[in-house]
Amino acid sequence: MNQGSPGDWAPLDPTPGSPAPPNPFVHELHLSRLQRVKLCLLGALLAPIRVLLAFIVLFLLWPFAWLQVAGLTEAQLQEPITGWRKTVCHNGVLGLSRLLFFLLGFLRIRVRGQRASRLQAPVLVAAPHSTFFDPIVLLPCDLPKVVSRAENLSVPVIGALLRFNQAILVSRHDPASRRRVVEEVRRRATSGGKWPQVLFFPEGTCSNKKALLKFKPGAFIAGVPVQPVLIRYPNSLDTTSWAWRGPGVLKVLWLTASQPCSIVDVEFLPVYHPSPEESRNPTLYANNVQRVMAQALGIPATECEFVGSLPVIVVGRLKVSLEPQLWELGKVLRKAGLSPGRVDTGAEPGRSRMISQEEFARQLQLSDPRTVAGAFSYFQQDGQGLVDFRDVALALAALDGGRSLDELTRLAFELFAEEQAEGPGRLLYRQGFSTILHLLLGSPRPAAATLHAELCQAGPHQGLSLCQFQAFSLHDPLHGKLFSTYLRPSLKPQASVPGNPMSLANGTVPAPKQKGD
Repeated sequence: MNQGSPGDWAPLDPTPGSPAPPNPFVHELHLSRLQRVKLCLLGALLAPIRVLLAFIVLFLLWPFAWLQVAGLTEAQLQEPITGWRKTVCHNGVLGLSRLLFFLLGFLRIRVRGQRASRLQAPVLVAAPHSTFFDPIVLLPCDLPKVVSRAENLSVPVIGALLRFNQAILVSRHDPASRRRVVEEVRRRATSGGKWPQVLFFPEGTCSNKKALLKFKPGAFIAGVPVQPVLIRYPNSLDTTSWAWRGPGVLKVLWLTASQPCSIVDVEFLPVYHPSPEESRNPTLYANNVQRVMAQALGIPATECEFVGSLPVIVVGRLKVSLEPQLWELGKVLRKAGLSPGRVDTGAEPGRSRMISQEEFARQLQLSDPRTVAGAFSYFQQDGQGLVDFRDVALALAALDGGRSLDELTRLAFELFAEEQAEGPGRLLYRQGFSTILHLLLGSPRPAAATLHAELCQAGPHQGLSLCQFQAFSLHDPLHGKLFSTYLRPSLKPQASVPGNPMSLANGTVPAPKQKGD
């Protein structure tokens, strides 16, 4: 059972006075003195033996995984493996996998509900995804196929197991890879039971089990029925959660192996049959399945997600990063001894000037190559590796802290506003608005563009005037407080201090807590 985490994140349009759901990206393990003593003793006696034996079993899995695919061509691997390879290797991997989790302390896997056949539900979706122990759900599902990063093929043993599994591989560095994955998922899901089921963790990353992150649409693109699978760890002490902020891999592994007995519950919900509209709209399909699973778990379904490597939360009508990259850039520059206020940027309002990494270093008076490369990487680059110097100017102005919020938002408008095609005055159009919110708040550009369109509906133009932009960024009760929290000159914002964005919607101010790792 989770023991709580610092702060509250802000739900979309919350009811005033109602408690906000907890932040799904943070996990803190609170231990009593007795629990600490117990963990120290068991950690010294039980954990080393369990981890050693588990690693031995992990390496014993390799011969079975290798044997199943040995001698097969790439064309043969495009079809499901059958015959003696399937019988011997599948059963061997299944038995050793159960032994591996048993040795790590998962003595009981309790199964509820009935797993559907591959004809009834070609796709399984499991949630909440909270730990690297979650692959234990593969065992009661009879080792379905999975989707994994192509980079994992190079990991010893893990790569062999992925080949054994005939996993669908996606590369984060190859844009065409995602299209091929979609086609492969659709091919297998519509094979009429020829292929085993495909298992997805639709959240795409781990949370602390207190709320469901936004489901990605990949599992729902084929438009076929899916079976939701719930994963619970009903233990008195939650040692398994591996969230964005919290105990690391080794600590989670060690603490879990120190428990006398860990239990996992796997529950199969009824098959979800999509409506015609859901079959045509994977995002709608994913959102509706997320709500069904959240209701069964008794936790909220949220719009929170990871964009790149950063967690994004919802505040009012806006998505913002829990820790914008602007803050990390500030740390890099301060470590290099640079005061942003001493840099003469000279950016021209309303006119982009693309600069190279070398010119960036000269402008900021940076000499260390690693610092230059690290700072330069925080800005969006075009196809030639150049960045817009207006982005740099606004970031430095925000980090300087010498301007008031009125001056900073006015500068942002002047840098990115454009002359109207017809009529006097300048307006802030979608691209400029998205760039400002991405730089200052870490908002994903598509989400910022959507908000810009909503704000422009009230006016006659497709852009925002300075008054409209400042009404949104300074005077709106919720978004104004968001800007002041992230950008107030007198306080460097932190994700776990009073006034953080997770408490904006309901006005709560949590007491600051230290990270327990």
